[in-house]
Order: sequence, then structure tokens, then C-alpha cells
Amino acid sequence: MNKGLIFMSKLFILVVAAVLCSGCSNGQNSKEMEVIMNAKNSDTQKNEIVKSDEEWKKELSAEQYAVLRKKGTERPFTGKYDKFNEVGVYKCAACGNELFVSDKKFDAGCGWPSFWDVKSSDKVVLKKDYSLGMVRTEVLCAKCGGHLGHLFDDGPAPTNLRYCINSISLGFEMRKEAE
Repeated sequence: MNKGLIFMSKLFILVVAAVLCSGCSNGQNSKEMEVIMNAKNSDTQKNEIVKSDEEWKKELSAEQYAVLRKKGTERPFTGKYDKFNEVGVYKCAACGNELFVSDKKFDAGCGWPSFWDVKSSDKVVLKKDYSLGMVRTEVLCAKCGGHLGHLFDDGPAPTNLRYCINSISLGFEMRKEAE
């Protein structure tokens, strides 16, 4: 076999190995991938609540519709739940699905409410998002499919995750204990 071909084959194998291992280089990326693999798959997810765009436009404010149904994002540091510290449950603003609890909220300093875990893994759907020239993990409401925000692997222990969520996508119910 020709030495050039052998060299190119070895180089190809090294490049493929490097690409495959790049997402596994630290525990945070592995943890995010584990969460994604264990979450509901949005491609097979059937939303309990299915409405037309016209129905959603009637029920949601223009800002809520832009974020929840059209995958928009509110400006950082403008949402009402960014610096909000009451005890209770955060719900989907579109359908009332209980998504996050206050004892799993933390101040990430990013300008959006951040949570290190969901209330229950069946409350959200995670989907790879390739928009804006990058790869992110989109967080959707499992009940109505509403866009909530994105998941990142730079949160605190014990999960090392940060669910970065738009305030406009949330409602809040005060409770004596977050559950």
C-alpha cells in the first residue's frame, strides 16, 4: 500500500476520533448529553395541547406569542423573573404546565431566569437547535410545545446545567414550599 494513502488513512482516523471526543472532553458536556438522551424526544413528542396560530394569537400577548410560538427571545435583564426570589412554582405561560421550582433557581448573571434542574423530566422536551450559526439545546414545554429558552452546561452542581428561560414564557404561582 502506498505510504501517502496510509498517512491519509491515519490522519482521517485521528480527525474523526478528535471530532467524536470533542463533545466528551469534560463532565459538563457529558452531563448535558445524558440529560438530552434521557429527555423526551421532540421529534416523537405529541403535544397534549394543539392549537392553531390564530388561537395562540388570541390567547397570548404579542410578546408571549413571539417567544413561545415563534422561538423569539426577550432582551436580557428585562424579564420580571430574572431578579425574582419568591417561593413557588414556575409554569408555562401558554398552558400552565408546572416546569420549574424556586429552590432550583439561581442567579447566573446572564439576564434571564436560570434553573439548575426542572421540576420533573417529563415537563420539558429538549431539542437540538442549529439556529444563529451555533448548536444549542432548545427547551420546550412538553404539554404545548412552547419555546421556553435554552439549556447550557455551565450551571452549578449538582447538575452543572443551566436552563436559561425567557420570563415571558413563564407564569408563577406562590407556594409556601417550592415542592
